[in-house]
Amino acid sequence: MKRIVSVSLGASGRNHAVETTLLGSRFRIERIGTDGDIGKALRLIKELDGKVDAFGMGGIDLYIQTGRKKYVMRDAKRISCAAKVTPIVDGTGLKDTLERKTIEYLADTGIINFAEKKVLLVCGVDRFGMAEALVKHGAIMTFGDLIFGLNFPVPIRSLEKLAFTAGLLGPIVSKLPFKLLYPTGSRQEVITDKYSKYYNENEVIAGDFLYIKKYLPRRVEGKIILTNTVTTEDVELLKQRGASHLITTTPEFNGRSFGTNVMEALLVALLEKPIAEITNENYLELLERLEFKPRIIKLS
Repeated sequence: MKRIVSVSLGASGRNHAVETTLLGSRFRIERIGTDGDIGKALRLIKELDGKVDAFGMGGIDLYIQTGRKKYVMRDAKRISCAAKVTPIVDGTGLKDTLERKTIEYLADTGIINFAEKKVLLVCGVDRFGMAEALVKHGAIMTFGDLIFGLNFPVPIRSLEKLAFTAGLLGPIVSKLPFKLLYPTGSRQEVITDKYSKYYNENEVIAGDFLYIKKYLPRRVEGKIILTNTVTTEDVELLKQRGASHLITTTPEFNGRSFGTNVMEALLVALLEKPIAEITNENYLELLERLEFKPRIIKLS
């Protein structure tokens, strides 16, 4: 049996494990939260290094990315370097393939006509592939990178301005402690409706769920939530607050959609190739074989 472990800076209360069979291989997939403790994450990776088939690095991204420009996050680099034998991935490869593919699927099947639809993507540099796909299909975009990441209430309205902002702030932001940029540990359960107006003026709320949840208004009547990494409790929260549909880019395993870092680690284990040799085409071919489709739940 192949073992996939996501070591996350997120809350341990969101831990989950499941066993499944994919393409004839049996997998045990685990998510282990460290409640924002980087030291604990480092120790766990070192302890399991060489004993598991692939690591996912959860609750943190290795890069800030727009197009070909990448700015390495200092804290994420420390975590990734802790694995000396087992391959470790943060989900970037899957965001650039599966999430583009998800937008194409939703548009091509007529599930969502993105043309002229107002979309809030809570962090564009976290999901630049999704951002480009949404723009390609005519969505009217609001990128919330400054709002949700830096608590600075200035929306970004175009890919060009997103790239400019990332180029300006990326070298600085990438060196900041990650806990200043993203909710980790128990902070993942704190919700404030400080930025409700950005939810209210858009029809689709997309991107990282913990960013979405951080400022989730008390009512999100009729909104489509396009995200991943949700628990059964998260689904109930969205239902209670009036969201119309939940779409997750990663498939469901026993009532839970794991993060892109977990799914990318799974693909790496299936491919059995060094990470440096894996291309987006490899991921896309494997995704076709796996027949992954977005999970679509009607909430109200």
